[in-house]
Amino acid sequence: MVTRNVRIEGPYNFDRVLDRLSLDPLNAVDKEDRSVKVPYYLPHGDGEVINVQAVGTTEEPGFTITFENDEQLEEKHNRISEIFQWEKGLHEVHEHFLQTELKPIFEEHAGTPIVLEFDPFASIVKSIIHQQLNLKFAFTLTHRFVTTYGWQKDGVWFYPSPEKTAALTVEELRELQFSQRKAEYVIGLGQKVASGELNLDTLPEKNDEAIIKELTKIRGIGPWTAQSYLLFGLGRPNLFPTADIGIQNAIRILYNMDRKPTQEELEQFSSPWHPYLSYASLYLWRSIE
Repeated sequence: MVTRNVRIEGPYNFDRVLDRLSLDPLNAVDKEDRSVKVPYYLPHGDGEVINVQAVGTTEEPGFTITFENDEQLEEKHNRISEIFQWEKGLHEVHEHFLQTELKPIFEEHAGTPIVLEFDPFASIVKSIIHQQLNLKFAFTLTHRFVTTYGWQKDGVWFYPSPEKTAALTVEELRELQFSQRKAEYVIGLGQKVASGELNLDTLPEKNDEAIIKELTKIRGIGPWTAQSYLLFGLGRPNLFPTADIGIQNAIRILYNMDRKPTQEELEQFSSPWHPYLSYASLYLWRSIE
């Protein structure tokens, strides 16, 4: 075991991070211990479990990271820092939104960061599975998929690899209650990543528009899924998925509307929230969860 201690700039509320992570039954969250076990994906289907524990406060955040070994330690440390967005200070974001109509929400949820999905491939698979489903069944279906075809280490679940996913059949996923099309989409994504046609390692080098264009070429990936990947796969800061039902409901409640907002209204309301639209999206979701 190798342990490292980290201090970052506040505000950063890790307890709210754990609340959000605990919505997904696949995540190994311990709220009392203020910790989460993170699956770190290695090549060739191997993996390591990294424990991240909060030891500080919202205003003075600190963490203890426990690695299994010291192999590629800096790379692993940097990935944990990226997942939890420790280098992205929230003070400037918070001050920006205190001057907008989202002030009450940002005051209530102060210090809530964007946290990335633990693996890029898993991020897109999860988004595809979640398409047009209520949150409870979406998590149930994802749990079935991962516990049936993924693997477990030290109580932590790892998503099946692109190669394993590519080799599945539609009939197998249909038995888990996947729709015909959703099964085809997930298997097709696995095939494109496994073959190298879609290179997830080089996507972060591109801008948002180029990534959306590349991802939406793939059957089953529309703008909503591509934007979800940009936000929770890569942590891009200025995304506002207007087609998202949760965003629409949160805006409707915020502005006391008796109907869902139009596209024009969403663009008008969100205009003052640039260049931090992703944080507006996150806090709006939190306001109705």
